[in-house]
Amino acid sequence: MKVIVIALVIGTAALSPIASQALPGDFVFLRDVDPTILQDIRYAGSNNFVGRRLSGYEAAECVVKRRVGLALKAVQAELVKQKLSLKMFDCYRPARASRDMVVWARNGRETPAERRHNPTLPKKDLFRLGYIAERSQHSTGAALDLTLVDLAADNSATFDPAKTYADCTAPESARAPEGSVDMGTGYDCADVKSHTAARSITPDQRRWRNLLLAAMAKQGFVNYSKEWWHFSMPGAGGQAYDFPIRRR
Repeated sequence: MKVIVIALVIGTAALSPIASQALPGDFVFLRDVDPTILQDIRYAGSNNFVGRRLSGYEAAECVVKRRVGLALKAVQAELVKQKLSLKMFDCYRPARASRDMVVWARNGRETPAERRHNPTLPKKDLFRLGYIAERSQHSTGAALDLTLVDLAADNSATFDPAKTYADCTAPESARAPEGSVDMGTGYDCADVKSHTAARSITPDQRRWRNLLLAAMAKQGFVNYSKEWWHFSMPGAGGQAYDFPIRRR
């Protein structure tokens, strides 16, 4: 009888709202570490290269390993002195979302909206060329996609899914608004112009990229050379996870 009662209690707990929000391992919600860091989790909506919410993104929340979150908090503390802020585009990514990307890349279709993100490359080549990973370090909780926001600027422009925008390499005024500084391309832009050291950007865009690189490097983050927005923390990862991102 005791075994049956215990089993029922465990089963009930597993179905409770509190249990469903628990995070495994050493994962935390970034908002619980630093609520001042801005978030625009793209794969939880339609404003991304796939054009829809990806599997596993049930809420627009940044989830990271605790060590990563504390390092981001330290970066933010330095940036706010300059009236700047981090903005998170993607943090922990369920492994099922990466599999969703693979299915998308192989579906044999490319819409104009999708081409905004890869204007010169067929999407079937994005994995081979290193712009998307089948097994992403994001799934370990140690990788991040982010940018900078000038808190003194007007960041009120928002993405309109009904509007036609220029591709991600176009001038900032023509491409989809991101409410952030001009890094030379939009987020998730599969193009050589997105390479962190690209020579085809303006001096101001280079200054912003260098500022972000320096701020992140100071706290131990390493940038991925093909994506100015992608950073990871060596040693903070480990195994890949596939739990869904749910509301905090």
